[in-house]
Order: sequence, then structure tokens, then C-alpha cells
Amino acid sequence: MSQSACSERVQKGDPDRFLATLAAPKTCREDLLTLYALNLEVARVPWLTKETMIAEMRLQWWRDVVAEPIARAHEVAAPVHDLIQRANLPVDVLDQMIAARLWDIYPDPFEDLAAFDLYIDHTSGHLMWLAALICGAPATCEGMVRDFAFAAGIANFLRAASDLESRGRRPLVDGRAPAVRDLAQRALDRLSIARLNRRRMVRAAPALLAGWQAQGLLKQAVAEPSLVGLGALGLSEFSRRKSLAWQAITGRF
Repeated sequence: MSQSACSERVQKGDPDRFLATLAAPKTCREDLLTLYALNLEVARVPWLTKETMIAEMRLQWWRDVVAEPIARAHEVAAPVHDLIQRANLPVDVLDQMIAARLWDIYPDPFEDLAAFDLYIDHTSGHLMWLAALICGAPATCEGMVRDFAFAAGIANFLRAASDLESRGRRPLVDGRAPAVRDLAQRALDRLSIARLNRRRMVRAAPALLAGWQAQGLLKQAVAEPSLVGLGALGLSEFSRRKSLAWQAITGRF
């Protein structure tokens, strides 16, 4: 029942990652869905209440979940605990991934570009690296996975920027068109670096499926940065499905 709950939550709350997981090998699907269910639970915490103290307590609850030696009776926490034990996932990485969501609780902007980059790495980067570990990726390809995860994370963040602003957040260090274009181009550059190491990332390939829209979204942002502020960044359904199928079949990104 717990595994079914993880799958259902990801399907409803994170449909893009759910589709990416369906394109992954059956051997790692359930574990990826468990990880993505944890990410979803953590990501939604800051938006469940306007009481910052309660939001912080809920994030701390999830930090305790990944740190404690005994599983909690919760339909997501229990399978997460089992996954951590079986896959020997690094608890410190999981903890940082959860703690990064503290930024989402408050309306304060990022201090600078370095703080923004750290947030992307601790959210998108940590999540994709954990997914890669689940798929059997060796430690030697961590930096390469994080290059790709940075591109995917920026693409997703730019797509969400308008909504974050409507919720009272200040998501971008500089939201002017030239800065948005530069940010998207920097992410594309990281994607290009990851591509140079594609042959060394074969074991991580199922984890990278979650970023199948990154290139298309980033190219849009470079060409028309105003789409970010309008909340209009996005691929057509045909392009989305085609890109995912191509990456899943070829292993190229």
C-alpha cells in the first residue's frame, strides 16, 4: 500500500517526473517513485501553511525521518526509510535536500548568485544524484550528473518563477531580461559539459530522464526571456512526448 501511495502521489503531484519514471527500466521504477514522492512531500511543505514555524517543524519532521534508524508509520516515510537502507543512500545529502526548502518558506530573496546556485544544487542536484545512485551510477560521475541537474533545475525554476512571484516570493537574483537570458545560457553551457561525458553516465541515464525538457525550455528562455515573467515558458505536448521518447530510446540528452 505504501509503494502504491508513493506512485499515486507522484502521478498527481509531479506528472513530469512520473512520465519520466515510466520510461525508466522496471528494475528501478519503484525506488525512483519513492524518492520522487519524498521530494514532492518536502517541496510542498512551505505552501501548506502561512505559519512559518509550523512549516519549519514539518521540514524538521522529514529531516528526522531520513536520519532515524527506525521507520515511521507513514505511507511515504516508511518506504523512504526502507529505500535509504537498501540503497545505502547518503543521509547527509537527503538532509541538505530537505533543508534547502527552508528558503521556500520565507519571502526573502537569495543573497546573491552563489546562494541561488547552491539552492539549485541542493534541490535539483541532490535529487538527481540520489536518483542516479539508485540506478547504480558510480561515484565518479557525480559532477557530470550535477551539471545536467543544474540545467534541469534552472529550466524548472524559470518555468515556476512567475508562480513563485504571485505567491510573494522573489525567485530570481535579477529578473531583468538580459540576466534571465544569461542564466539560461549558463545552464545550457552546463548541459553541454554533461553531454561531453555522456558515455561515462550510462548507469545514470534513467535518473537523467527527469530532465528531458531542459534543453527546450532553456533555449526558449534564451530566445525570449520575457516568457519567464509571463509564466509562458513551456513546450507543446507533442514536443514533450517526442523529447522524452527520444531520450528514453537513445539514452542521449
